[in-house]
Formats: sequence, structure tokens, C-alpha cells
Amino acid sequence: MPRIIMGIESSCDETGVGLVRLHDDNTVELLADEVASSVDQHARFGGVVPEVASRAHLEAMVPTVARAFDKAGLKLSDVDAIAVTAGPGLAGALLVGVAAAKAYAAALDIPLYGVNHLAGHIAVDTLQHGPLPDRCLALLVSGGHTQLLLVDDIASEITELGSTVDDAAGEAYDKVARVLGLPYPGGPPIDKAAKNGDGAAIAFPRGMTGPRDAKFDFSFSGLKTAVARWVEGAERRGEDIPVDDVAASFQEAVADVLTMKAIRAAKEHGVDTLVISGGVAANSRLSELAAERCAEAGITLRVPRPRLCTDNGAMIAALGAHVVAAGRPRASLDFSANPALPVQIVSI
Repeated sequence: MPRIIMGIESSCDETGVGLVRLHDDNTVELLADEVASSVDQHARFGGVVPEVASRAHLEAMVPTVARAFDKAGLKLSDVDAIAVTAGPGLAGALLVGVAAAKAYAAALDIPLYGVNHLAGHIAVDTLQHGPLPDRCLALLVSGGHTQLLLVDDIASEITELGSTVDDAAGEAYDKVARVLGLPYPGGPPIDKAAKNGDGAAIAFPRGMTGPRDAKFDFSFSGLKTAVARWVEGAERRGEDIPVDDVAASFQEAVADVLTMKAIRAAKEHGVDTLVISGGVAANSRLSELAAERCAEAGITLRVPRPRLCTDNGAMIAALGAHVVAAGRPRASLDFSANPALPVQIVSI
């Protein structure tokens, strides 16, 4: 019998509520995906302010839930289980979502599952491209995370192969955008500017690609600093800043390293499917270069549509459906959010 799973996401600055239907063959169908973003409230600070995000979640939670059920044509009583982001993320923001999920689960007397935000970014791909293969590689790229993950079972077995040692890729985008006088968040405006620029105009460094560096770890702090120093030098010389070329060259460096390491990891681990997700997965050059290199290597590339790449409730509902299908134990109502929840813990 089909089951309805509700997902709640509140790890950062988006309040997301998703509804999915889990079918008897364990396929997952998206019914609704509603998001309320507080990004405009953070723009003047150049980054997310935790207290502002938490207050925005409090204000947006109930209206976002209502919109999701209206979109799906369902009632709260139709829900069979609830999944909520238990971590990682901002402590206060996570607590808002967890408290709401507990309240709904207790009121409806249905199972509750605390799930991993990072695993959700992988699970969301199944809403568009169907079940994951028995083994795949995931490149998770967002404002707070840059990781290479080996996925043997989306509901229970994920191994981290590498992660960023400093700035995440999305964080570097935000900081470079600020240097170039572009708006926050930096991903879309840099991508737009780069379309009119030359990615080979400036030879920015490729971090963590030397022979002594960890094979699958990333570093973007040095790249961000290199861009800032280049711009400062041009300004000292009284030159106009070629924003489009700087944006394109920076973006090329990011995409080059991300795809290079992903292909290397896939080959080394004998994996023939790569999933790219997270907010930066919507970047046009990353998708383009990944497609080129995957085709050359005989690797199947899966990238969810942009709406599913950013933080949303659909990804949490999708992961919750897979956890339910796998028969994983439900969470007790006294579990707590974990801002540093490791990706190896898919559900709690």
C-alpha cells in the first residue's frame, strides 16, 4: 500500500516541506515541495546570521506546511511518517524543524525519523532519475559542504572519501562575489558573469592537487585569496577589473578540481555512476565540465534539476522514504538535533 512521507528541512536559511509517496516497489514519487527562504534577510550581512535564520524558520514553518498540503491535495491525517533534518546545520535552525516534526508526529501518532541533511542531497536525485544503482559516487557541493561520498546504500551505508579542509566551494563563491562587487549569494551572479568571460584569462591555482596532497580532499581558501590578491593588484595599478574574466577563471578553477577528483575517485573505486548535488550543482560550468569528463570516462552522470539541488523539504522526504522502505528504526521523541552529524549516520 502506498505510504505518504512528510519531510521537514531547516538546517540553514530555507524552510522546506516536502511530501512524497512511497510505492510498494520502493519507488518514490514527489507530491509537493514548498520552500520559504530567508536569504534576502541575510544579504546585507554577506552571509547567514543564525539568529535571523532561526526566527525566520519559526515564522515560516506552519505556512510552508500548509502550502505543501494544499499543493499535494492532502490532509495532515494522510501522512504515515515524518522525516526531519537532524543535522548537520545551524543549531538553532535545526531545533525549529525538529521541534515542529516532533509536534506533528506526536499529534498524529505516527513514526518520526531524524535524518542526515547531506544524505538527503543524494536521495533527492531518486525523485527525478529513479532508484540509485547498488553503488555510486556522490559529489556534494554547497555553501557549507564539499564532499566526495561513496554510497553503497542510501538508507544506511555512506562512506566519506574526502571533504574540504577549509572553505566549501559555495562559501568561496560568496567571498569572491563580495570581492567583485557582486550580490549575495555569490553562485548565480558569478555564473552569469562567467558566461561573458574567458575561463583561461587568469591562471588561478588548483588547490589540493599536488602529489603530496590528499587525493580526495578539497581546499578553496587559497583560490579565494588568490582572486582577492589579483583584484587588489589590478586596483593598485589603476586598472579596470575585468569582472567577467575573473569570474570565469575562478569558476573554471573550481569546476576543474571538483570534476577531476570526482572522476579519479570513481575510477579508483570502480564506480560507474556519479551523482552531483547541493546548491553549487546548479552551476552551469560544473555541470558542463562534469558531463564532458564523465562521457570520456564512461561514467553515467546524474544531476537533479536546480530546484532539487538547493536545500528543500523534498530531499528530506525522499530520504525518509528510503529509510522507511529499508525498515530502519524510528527515532524516539526525545532525540536532539546534532549540528555536527557525520554523513555516515543516515538516520537517528
